[in-house]
Amino acid sequence: MANELVEKLIEAGAHFGHRVSRWNPKMEPYIYGRKNLIHIIDIRETLRGMLRAKKYLSQVAAQGSLVLFVGTKRQASEVIQREATRCGMPFVSERWLGGALTNFRTIRDRMKRLDELEAIINGEGINGYSKKMQSSLNREYRKIYRNLNGLRLLNRVPECMVIVDPKKEKNAVREAKALGITTVSLIDTDCDPTQIDLPIPGNDDGIRSIDLIIKQLADAVLAGRAENPERQKNAPAQSDLTAEMAAKADAMA
Repeated sequence: MANELVEKLIEAGAHFGHRVSRWNPKMEPYIYGRKNLIHIIDIRETLRGMLRAKKYLSQVAAQGSLVLFVGTKRQASEVIQREATRCGMPFVSERWLGGALTNFRTIRDRMKRLDELEAIINGEGINGYSKKMQSSLNREYRKIYRNLNGLRLLNRVPECMVIVDPKKEKNAVREAKALGITTVSLIDTDCDPTQIDLPIPGNDDGIRSIDLIIKQLADAVLAGRAENPERQKNAPAQSDLTAEMAAKADAMA
């Protein structure tokens, strides 16, 4: 199984890092060498990090906890949305809104507005508005939907965040650290691995690399959920989330 995964990782180009001039020296333990001024990531470290992350995510999912998938860069957005949806977990694939976790009361207000707009647009009420107002409501709906639709499943504090490129998602990493949320991340040679709890060294720019690794992590979540389906039914209610996050944010302040 391990040999098969190694072959898939190599085929996906997961071992290709950034140019030597862009590297972060803290990534040195994960680098095998260099070729044509490009750092080559040690694929054994990629496999080791991925297997460690899969084991952890499976345990988290089996306990009925949430995993928040985050990846807003062009190469990761579609993969994050697809795989998070497949394993029934919340995601952010377009833009990380500041305070998405640490100021969740405000985010919840925007989600309520999203529900209101959906009720208007999908019901008969939309006919009571002028064409100009209908256009304005549709624009507002598309914007909020794009940014917040993936967070609708976030009905309690996530136990873990799966991140593609922590350098790009530095604000998400910062909020996770502030709230004590464990981070699992695909990190390239220009990243700081000390900011991540469970780093997976690998190519975070290649679509095939991102697709393979995130799919493996989503499979682990699905496996964990299948182990204890009863635990999924006993999840805290939506109303518990704001209070729990607010308490953590207040403690952080």
